[in-house]
Amino acid sequence: IFLILLTTPTLAQSNNEQAIRKILTEQTTEWNKGNIESFMSGYWKNDSLLFVGKSGASYGYKKALENYKRGYPDTAAMGKLSFDILQVRRLSPAYYFVLGKWMLKRSIGDIGGYYTLLFRKIKGQWMIVADHSS
Repeated sequence: IFLILLTTPTLAQSNNEQAIRKILTEQTTEWNKGNIESFMSGYWKNDSLLFVGKSGASYGYKKALENYKRGYPDTAAMGKLSFDILQVRRLSPAYYFVLGKWMLKRSIGDIGGYYTLLFRKIKGQWMIVADHSS
């Protein structure tokens, strides 16, 4: 009984963490297929979605999608994405913080950087509500 009580809270957290890691894995798969729209399925489809990149802050799902399409117009620019997840931290039952490193292997030159993501559970689904990528 003691062991079960000790592990029960961990299982609930790890289920959430597994769901978040699954979203990031699916995003990588879709990016590597050249499908930006499917890559974006992990993001909150809302005008309040926050994206912070080299050009500063922008808001909205549509704006983020447009920026990705402009910055990565073809599969050569997109390359092959990989994530190195450095930390997944529960902030509350409804929020998780993710810190990671991203890398693009490309024929036109490799690039990479770091990212922080804020995930929020919305209608039972984990969604990225804020992304700061450098």
